[in-house]
Amino acid sequence: MDAPTPKASGALKTIGEVSAETGLPHHVLRYWETRFPQLRPLTRAGNRRYYRTDDVLLVRRIDALLNQQGYTIRGVQQLLVAEKKGGIKPVEVAGSPDAAPPPNAAAAAPSDDLGVPDALRAIRAMLADALDEDSTPTTT
Repeated sequence: MDAPTPKASGALKTIGEVSAETGLPHHVLRYWETRFPQLRPLTRAGNRRYYRTDDVLLVRRIDALLNQQGYTIRGVQQLLVAEKKGGIKPVEVAGSPDAAPPPNAAAAAPSDDLGVPDALRAIRAMLADALDEDSTPTTT
């Protein structure tokens, strides 16, 4: 039997093809469709799913955020909503095609912040200030 011809880069992919490409089981992809409204593959007769290129990129991004960066499902949901609203800039995921290495990445000194983004450090500082204000006795 002849080997299947490779698909064009923009061709729709079945759930089986996406599963094989990403290493994620079919049921996980179907579950994510219920949890992430941004992930909406085309459905045809018999509920056959066809993923667009953008859907596959989103699946890879969700996978990286959940399984590599330690986000919870709720955390990824909030992140995607905030990015859509323009409240925050998109989080770059290592290994994604659109993630560029930081400038002078090879020359950068290792930091002790374990990759904590500046925005999270600022939130932590605000919370610490609020706790200090709450614990300060007030005189009346």
